[in-house]
Amino acid sequence: MSQLMGKRRSDYPRSVPAKDERTDAELLRAHADGDAYAFDALVRRHRDRLWAVALRTMRDPDEAADALQDALVSAFRAAGSFRAESAVTTWLHRIVVNACLDRIRRRKARPTVALPEEGPGEPVERRDAIAERDTAMVIEAALGALPVEQRSAITLVDLEGYSVADSAVILGVAEGTIKSRCARGRAKLATLLANLRYVDALAVAA
Repeated sequence: MSQLMGKRRSDYPRSVPAKDERTDAELLRAHADGDAYAFDALVRRHRDRLWAVALRTMRDPDEAADALQDALVSAFRAAGSFRAESAVTTWLHRIVVNACLDRIRRRKARPTVALPEEGPGEPVERRDAIAERDTAMVIEAALGALPVEQRSAITLVDLEGYSVADSAVILGVAEGTIKSRCARGRAKLATLLANLRYVDALAVAA
């Protein structure tokens, strides 16, 4: 995670003790009270899940890294405003998701032209190689085709294991909205996955 924060070293402490047994709430409170290492210990405890949510939401590792960095800097600065109305992890995930959505909105406001994946003289991927993609890659491709609102809800509920209630807090919407987004997203995923499998089957048969 340290490399994610490298762009803003002055905002984030780098040296930390090996392990910290304090609870999430205790670490956050200690950070707000001036503990130079508490926040980093908190981030190291939850960084894998935070990164997974950022990556699945952004669909691009560089964008996800920047969004996660923005979120952690925001959380670092806003720790004193945490009121324990939800779990610390829920608070952190909400900040990460909001940072991702902010980047997605800015990206839509400034559309860019995608560069071709193959440069001059580079071979095009063979059809049999496409047919050999594993199930995880197929699912990731289908997730990427969902609207970001549905993708975020499914990422939190189905992939990260958050409850509907916690996901509603993280995304700042009603529980019914989470249920609706998940239901629509799952239905669309079923269709997308069926289509992707059909395309793969054609590639194998060709």
